[in-house]
Amino acid sequence: MTFLENIFARLDHAARAPVLREVREGKVVSATGDELLAMVGQARDFLRSRGLKKGDRCALHAANSIRWAAIDLAMMAEGLIVVPLYARQAPHELAVVLKDSTPSHMICADSESEAEIRRQWPEAPEITLLENAFAGRDAPVSLPYHHADNDPLAIVYTSGTSGEPKGVVLNAGNVGHALRCTNARLDKLMSRIAVSATHGPGFSSTAGSQPKREPDRVFHYLPFCFAASWISLLTFLSRNSVTTLSTDLGKLSDELKIAEPNYFVNVPTLLERIRGKVEESIRARGGLPARIFFRAQQGCLRRQRKKSRMLDSLYLSIAESMIFPTIRKSLGPKLRALICGSAPLSVETQLFFVMLGLPVLQVYGLTETTGPCTMDDPENYEVGRVGSAIPGVEMRVGEDGEILARGPNIFPGYWQRPADTARALEGGWFHTGDQGEVSPNGNWRITGRLKNLIILNSGHNIAPEPIEEELARLLPDAKQVVLVGNQRSFLAALITFAGSNGSSNGTDRQRIQAIIDDINEASPHYKQIRAFHIVPEPFTLDNGLLTTMGKLKRDAISARFAAEIERLYQKKPE
Repeated sequence: MTFLENIFARLDHAARAPVLREVREGKVVSATGDELLAMVGQARDFLRSRGLKKGDRCALHAANSIRWAAIDLAMMAEGLIVVPLYARQAPHELAVVLKDSTPSHMICADSESEAEIRRQWPEAPEITLLENAFAGRDAPVSLPYHHADNDPLAIVYTSGTSGEPKGVVLNAGNVGHALRCTNARLDKLMSRIAVSATHGPGFSSTAGSQPKREPDRVFHYLPFCFAASWISLLTFLSRNSVTTLSTDLGKLSDELKIAEPNYFVNVPTLLERIRGKVEESIRARGGLPARIFFRAQQGCLRRQRKKSRMLDSLYLSIAESMIFPTIRKSLGPKLRALICGSAPLSVETQLFFVMLGLPVLQVYGLTETTGPCTMDDPENYEVGRVGSAIPGVEMRVGEDGEILARGPNIFPGYWQRPADTARALEGGWFHTGDQGEVSPNGNWRITGRLKNLIILNSGHNIAPEPIEEELARLLPDAKQVVLVGNQRSFLAALITFAGSNGSSNGTDRQRIQAIIDDINEASPHYKQIRAFHIVPEPFTLDNGLLTTMGKLKRDAISARFAAEIERLYQKKPE
């Protein structure tokens, strides 16, 4: 049974049970297994009416919704190749992707988007509004196309920290393997953290093969156009779960309260924001509870660094009985774990949630690895690491500390880019471009990005991420830290702050300089930061300095602040 056949069987098994929900204006709209299959049938009938056939590419440009999931399943069920596109992508960037993938048809969210696409690309193919794909008659449910492992399913475009994005071709074998691995991890997680004694072992990916139990409650807000988010959606649809989809990122807190999830997938930015709000609230409350909380937190950090003090366990015990349960309840009464990927999560933030009794299980992977390449084991995870290689996947460290991987999750190639494909898969291993190391327990840690290496004119090679993370840790009110210095004589830093803390008055500069001096004292001369500049506004997606996945666009940042960087190097370093 293919993964798609399994999803259809799972939906049939949950005929009258909700499988997907949307929160709209504070109200929940649900689709049962039967209703979702009916929508898929309508969409398949529509796709056939447009003359689309196996192997045709069809672009999908819309925000997350039940309809998005239905049209995606319908495209795959008809043997089409899905080209998912980011709903908030700038029009000119969208046009680049469309011209590269040359779809035969396009599904679009609204008429405004359609008009903008046609303005940017007058040669665009036929475009259908998403709602119109479901306007036809009900169609009988039929089995999906039976994919061979090497059949392409999707072309997912990388967000690209520099240069044009590349289309990553993912096939049925890639996706099937990823789903088997994600389901196995979630089975293990749910069996470990079952919310009642009646819950049996985790539900396997084969519909109806395990004893009945309450479904997993899942919340999901990450755009489906990204590989990891798409794999998450397909995983949830293939298991006994009900998934609530966010429809307004500005109301995540309210939506979470409605969803009451057992777990949900995150990027570090949201977890950092939650941690900050909790700490701010406790700090504002003050008094004895605040003193206990922050001393417990310091004790937790010291325990991680193996520098515990005599009273640390006492404060942690008091906080666990008096403070942590209230915080857990405010985050979600049914929340039992968090899953995090896409970028490094600070050790302090991971420990914050672990301290509260909410393990943060990390995942590492790229679009080219069909989402996960490593995943934390709920019974064997190490704070600060991203887990072990998923079953069937080999990983090793190559030249310059680069992580290399091979296995059934590795993509077959980039769309119409044979030279890029050959470089990425040189020697039969996928060259991730990330640097890392593995612990004796087999758990990986990501230490940097190979192409982010700063090479000083002295010849020293420096991975900026560890230094940036250390400075950000010691400057908790800093939003971002970016090191510069390629082909220069020393390192300098660009620092952004949130809100009014971004001022460049003398007190702020003295405080920052004192922290940098402390870091420099423990660093070799070539890793010392000799100058810094405070950037008035944070780097964001809207100002073009972050990718859609929240990663720094280092080349764009260097170009935007070229004059400021040049002035740093015209000064005599302190």
